Amino acid sequence: MLAPQITNALTIDVEDYFQVSAFAPYIRREDWDARECRVERNVGRILEMLAERDVRATFFTLGWIAERYPAMVRAIVDQGHELASHGYGHQRASDLSEADFRSDVERAKKILEDLAGTEVRGYRAPSFSIGARNLWAFDVLARAGYRYSSSIYPIQHDHYGMPDSPRFAYRVGGGLLEVPVTTLRWGSRNLPSSGGGYFRLLPYAVSRWMLRRVNRLDREPAVFYFHPWEIDAGQPRIPGIDAKTRFRHYVNIPRMPNRLHQLLGDFRWGRMDDIFLDRARAEHPPSVRSAV
Repeated sequence: MLAPQITNALTIDVEDYFQVSAFAPYIRREDWDARECRVERNVGRILEMLAERDVRATFFTLGWIAERYPAMVRAIVDQGHELASHGYGHQRASDLSEADFRSDVERAKKILEDLAGTEVRGYRAPSFSIGARNLWAFDVLARAGYRYSSSIYPIQHDHYGMPDSPRFAYRVGGGLLEVPVTTLRWGSRNLPSSGGGYFRLLPYAVSRWMLRRVNRLDREPAVFYFHPWEIDAGQPRIPGIDAKTRFRHYVNIPRMPNRLHQLLGDFRWGRMDDIFLDRARAEHPPSVRSAV
């Protein structure tokens, strides 16, 4: 008898192309309002794509974006998706003091809840910027009323990562649930297998194989993520950026929509809160561990 198909979590980090952390040395925060915003139309395309497949997802949304596009925020909720927080101004948690971090996450939560009329229970740090040096952030999130975080990527990376942290959902400070972005264990290393630039760089068949392996061998839901700007081949090019940043940001963007269509058809997808907080998952309850 075949095992039931696992429902994986589809997540979208709602930020615009000029707000990515890698562009911070090239684009001043003070100039954001002067840039062409493309996030609303890109989120609209994503909502259409999800509706075609009858898929629900979680949208980790910046407060800065929500303030400027309230109709987009309401459309996300009205179409049955989870609205979650990506903080207010896309500042790395690791760059903020505890007081500034608290102000950022509380401000974002209030903006999103006031606009959508629904509780915001989830948070994802920009650039997965919670790690060994700022674990106090979990207590701050719990006190602010968040129920879960998806802010740790258990890989080795030059900009983020906590490779020794648990690969699957576990309890952290304040009773908060941390749900890491999914990795594939290969030997003694965790390999990225859940979206972002890796999904655009690797052949689609490799990403599909990695996600299926996590479902089949670990019997755990995967957490996949992408950004609205990753489906936007027409976004303005940022001049003067270094070669590594240019490659990471723009590689295979024209192929992304077709890959997402394939991904939506090859796996079962759902919202983070349904999978990890609410649902009595008879098919396979995700294990919840304690932090070590």
